[in-house]
Amino acid sequence: MTLSKIVVSGKITTNPEKRFSQNNFPILSFSLDVNPQDETVVRVIRVGSAAESLADKIAKGDTVIVEGRPQLETVKDDNGREKRIFVINASTIEKISFSNSSNNVSIPISNKSDDIVQFASEEIAEDLIDEDEIPF
Repeated sequence: MTLSKIVVSGKITTNPEKRFSQNNFPILSFSLDVNPQDETVVRVIRVGSAAESLADKIAKGDTVIVEGRPQLETVKDDNGREKRIFVINASTIEKISFSNSSNNVSIPISNKSDDIVQFASEEIAEDLIDEDEIPF
């Protein structure tokens, strides 16, 4: 058994698709761009009753935070070559901003460097522990 957890944020690149399993269990899936510079896209899957209610709350272009279990899946493309896809089996999905096409008010996310708190090196150096003070 492998225990692993991943938390990523990104912009939804495809409209969330809601489907149902053979046992009528809701499944929500969508693609998430986690790195716009590289166009790193992962597939997100959410299963269960939360998937059904979440399908109406998120849309293409929304920014979300996804927490879940990472998986690698192998699929064959049109040419018959195998391709590995990174999938997150989500336990939590939280919307942090809305798409431009939405009528909702957007939540601003700042990327300005002014918002980063910087400390002087003297402040940090005074609080460092010497090797002699480490109890082990």
